[in-house]
Amino acid sequence: MADDKDTLGKLKDLAQLKGQLENIQRRVEEEVQMGLPNGGSLLGSPFLKGFLAGYVVAKLRASAVLGVLVGTATGIYAAQNFSVPNIENTVKDYLSSMRNGPK
Repeated sequence: MADDKDTLGKLKDLAQLKGQLENIQRRVEEEVQMGLPNGGSLLGSPFLKGFLAGYVVAKLRASAVLGVLVGTATGIYAAQNFSVPNIENTVKDYLSSMRNGPK
């Protein structure tokens, strides 16, 4: 019986986290839309790369919020200080090579 209450509490926490993540996602999308140059895309944004890195770290760690924060900070640092490859071009090149087959 006590385990049911704990499960309900965890479910409420997950629902709250989902709402927070949706809010963050909406804000990030709005910020990225404002900051994209003409011809740019969502995958080219360094902030989004950092956010995605944070999301991956959050999936690997028990503490989702801490993981998102650490991963986002790490992604932003890496995007500003290192030559981070453009994910969009890499995916497009890979998909076109898969469609065309080996030469």
